[in-house]
Amino acid sequence: MTAAGTLRAALAAMLLLAVGAAGVIARAAAPALDAARSGPCVEDPLVMRRSHMDFLKHDRDDTVRRGIRGVKHSLAACVDCHASKSDGRVLGSDRHFCQGCHRYAAVKLDCFDCHASSARPAATAAAAPVSGAAR
Repeated sequence: MTAAGTLRAALAAMLLLAVGAAGVIARAAAPALDAARSGPCVEDPLVMRRSHMDFLKHDRDDTVRRGIRGVKHSLAACVDCHASKSDGRVLGSDRHFCQGCHRYAAVKLDCFDCHASSARPAATAAAAPVSGAAR
């Protein structure tokens, strides 16, 4: 190992020991996201953080297999509400809602391989049911 490599390893070890001795646990800063476009979410934010993927899977089954649209937790309604006011998108940077949260949580975001990541035009978005039928 070179002298520089040895020095880097020693500094890294000292840093780890200092952090461990101080009881400090490093955490990633919460993402700085653009605010939602409208009122309260269809569920409590804590519920959505924990379960939105389950809601989306359930609604996917209702839509694809049963032909039911306009459900309470539809992806299109989420995008309409959480799209950035500046460009109407949920992807593009870490300030965009979906991309920022998924990057923070280190979760692969593949919904938009098939689905639109931009809010629908205002006329369509205004007519879309946000709080549709209960389950």
